[in-house]
Amino acid sequence: MNAKDPALGQSPPCSAMGGEPFSCGPSTRRVSRAVKVAWGNQTVQIGGSAPVVVQSMTNTDTADAIGTAIQVQGLAQAGSELVRITVNSPDAAKEVASIREQLDRMNCSVPLIGDFHFNGHKLLSEYPDCAQALSKYRINPGNVGKGAKRDDQFGAMIEAACKFNKPVRIGVNWGSLDQELLARLMDDNSKRAQPWDAQAVMREALVTSAIDSAQQAEKWGLAGDRITLSAKVSSVQDLISVYRELARRCDYPLHLGLTEAGMGSKGIVASTAAMAVLLQEGIGDTIRVSLTPEPGGDRRLEVIVAQEMLQSMGMRAFAPMVVACPGCGRTTSTFFQELASKIQSYLRDQMRVWKTQYPGVENMTVAVMGCVVNGPGESKHADIGISLPGTGETPVAPVFIDGQRNVTLKGDHIAEEFQAIVSDYVKTRFGSTT
Repeated sequence: MNAKDPALGQSPPCSAMGGEPFSCGPSTRRVSRAVKVAWGNQTVQIGGSAPVVVQSMTNTDTADAIGTAIQVQGLAQAGSELVRITVNSPDAAKEVASIREQLDRMNCSVPLIGDFHFNGHKLLSEYPDCAQALSKYRINPGNVGKGAKRDDQFGAMIEAACKFNKPVRIGVNWGSLDQELLARLMDDNSKRAQPWDAQAVMREALVTSAIDSAQQAEKWGLAGDRITLSAKVSSVQDLISVYRELARRCDYPLHLGLTEAGMGSKGIVASTAAMAVLLQEGIGDTIRVSLTPEPGGDRRLEVIVAQEMLQSMGMRAFAPMVVACPGCGRTTSTFFQELASKIQSYLRDQMRVWKTQYPGVENMTVAVMGCVVNGPGESKHADIGISLPGTGETPVAPVFIDGQRNVTLKGDHIAEEFQAIVSDYVKTRFGSTT
């Protein structure tokens, strides 16, 4: 084996050896149309040169206007830039305008997306207040009707979008794929000299359904810069394949999300595994992490995971990041774990105020380390960090600020003292100097 040949597995030479420097970060962003979603004085751009947008969805009964408004506000405060609500019945449609009014009274101007299935054509026409109060419609072409009814009912929803000047997400889903289209593609596939497997035909049906529906919407008068697309599946590899093909065949903005991702760590890992690959390739303009919550669980978790995915990849910054070691036999005390958790919660809670008072604070890094092995080094690399004593180490905790040892904490109130130091650091570094 020629050990100098990069094609055989060796990393390319670094710049110090005369080669090109290592690359870092996503590849060139896919060029897409810019779609604007607005309410009041708040406008969110999807696609174009805009950053990847984070969105989420409520799980309340939309007919419960107060409960839904409260959850929307919580999601928006957590950082969801768009929030989708289910509009599945006349009772739900009747309350959409009330939800919007309640949110406006709460000074929450996050745009609302209405999620329509089966009867959306009726609800949008029979409840114009609902159609007007929403900032965007989500339409699934696989369940707007069958046969001759499909075009009429899909057309009625596009007509409403044109009438009320609303953008639309045409979102196909493999659980409710257009069966007539799938059957036609299966027939065409059977005539191939080398037929595709059934999974490949399904993926092609998703892509075809999304693009054909978007083009039909444009023929009916919806502007091309009012359309985004999505194609949801629950398999990581299928999602990657489908979105690569969508990205290749159209320039509509793409909404990423793994549907039915699952609960807890499984849902987080699967969603991140799928979307991170696509985002790294420059594919994706808005994302949602669709987590099944634990009973009584916090719906905001899906927003936090989406933000942390983008921030970990270096694409956006939402809140200061906490660097913390995983722990080992040198850190038998749980003190550093508890402190890291407290500091992370504190930083995220403070961002509601800090993001307006201290511009740039979202880029700050805080290190909470558990022993002397990597503690001082990681703390020096962070903007502010603390190296707590490990098992058998001297019971002192040096604090590093901007790479320099600043103070050494000891005693029973290290956590409170370090939090106060972090707060003072934010005010000093990111506060206005004018």
